[in-house]
Amino acid sequence: MNSEATKLVIFRLGDDLFAADVFAVERVLRYQSPRALPDVPSWIEGVIEYQRRVIPVLSLRRRFELEEREAASATRIVVLNARGDWIGVVVDSVVEVASVEGGSISSAPSFFRGLAGEYLKGIVRRGEGERLIIVLDVEQLLSTTDRIALELGGARGTPLAGGAVVDA
Repeated sequence: MNSEATKLVIFRLGDDLFAADVFAVERVLRYQSPRALPDVPSWIEGVIEYQRRVIPVLSLRRRFELEEREAASATRIVVLNARGDWIGVVVDSVVEVASVEGGSISSAPSFFRGLAGEYLKGIVRRGEGERLIIVLDVEQLLSTTDRIALELGGARGTPLAGGAVVDA
């Protein structure tokens, strides 16, 4: 990581803080129940319509194998730009947008708190208690295999962001 300041959107999943680069975040939406898709991994909640596009919504709790929790009033869908496509991720709450010095972002270990290193961009220590913030590599949240599964699920009923129309 470089020494320039980086802005991060910080959000909560359970007791842990995660972040994404502000430039990867398209929008933060109030939670709405996604429409389910057939034949997709369990961590894909379904799809929502956002700005006339249908986008997949991932449960980060399921993706990271955290304990399930019902949606609450603070639950949000963070719309991310991953490899040129929008994806939504369900988070418990959005905490803040913060500026951190690039030098304060440590390289990600190959494995951290049960998360594979492929999802991690780095780790930031912030605050008096040296609170850890896990910085996600948004590009890695959906692998090529995951994208194919989504397209196949979409072909069976609800096409995704490629400009197709949603079944009513």
